[in-house]
Amino acid sequence: MNAYKANLINSITLITIGLWGYFESSSVTALIPVVFGFILIFCSKGVKSQNKFVAHIAVLLTLIILLALVGMRLPKSISSGGLGLIRVLAMIGTSTLAMIFFVKSFIDARKNKS
Repeated sequence: MNAYKANLINSITLITIGLWGYFESSSVTALIPVVFGFILIFCSKGVKSQNKFVAHIAVLLTLIILLALVGMRLPKSISSGGLGLIRVLAMIGTSTLAMIFFVKSFIDARKNKS
């Protein structure tokens, strides 16, 4: 797997699970991951072509959504449990996976540069 595929998986997960959460709870805040997912999909072409600027935007957005999920949403989901917790854990998992592959890609680019 590479950063492009990890970003695509994360984007699709954020969109589908965010929509699922929205339709289940009718809370507008459930659409926040959907917005991030669509922006990350738009970044996919740049990530695939190894455009540094676009890749850094994708990393920043992934980091923001990951921190928001872990810092704000996870504690609420743990206390309420159920499918909401599973949805949040899935989004955290794919966002973490994307971050790992972004960092790996940046390290590999740095090694190839020198």
